[in-house]
Amino acid sequence: MRILFAFIFIVFLSACETDDNRQRNPNLLNINVDYEISLNLPQFNNLNFPGNAIYIPSQGNLGIIVVNSGSGFYAWDAADPNLPPSNCSRLVIDDLVATSSCNPPNTYSLIDGLPIADNENEGELRYGMLSYRVTESGSVLRIFN
Repeated sequence: MRILFAFIFIVFLSACETDDNRQRNPNLLNINVDYEISLNLPQFNNLNFPGNAIYIPSQGNLGIIVVNSGSGFYAWDAADPNLPPSNCSRLVIDDLVATSSCNPPNTYSLIDGLPIADNENEGELRYGMLSYRVTESGSVLRIFN
């Protein structure tokens, strides 16, 4: 019976994942975000329509990008996750794509936050966009981490 408990205990310990298996992005700070927006306000009116995104400054590392995907809302940090924060690493919205102005520019999908590789940076973009949680209550979106 002791052998059975010892075996179960060893299997349990070996199945646990350590924090070493998850890599933290060294380019972005872990900044506390808790922000609410009302979709009734004119500056956020575009979010009432699928396929639109807006930029909110002064939140997160270099601002927040909020997207209405048609099936829900997503919020991403506006800092390029593969570059240290600088003047050129703030992502700029172009439809459902965000691009940095650094040379070469990095491009990301605003639907899944993953890099869109091109010939110049293919395979070099290690991190996807930093996401924030979004809850919807009536016409109010709460963005937080």
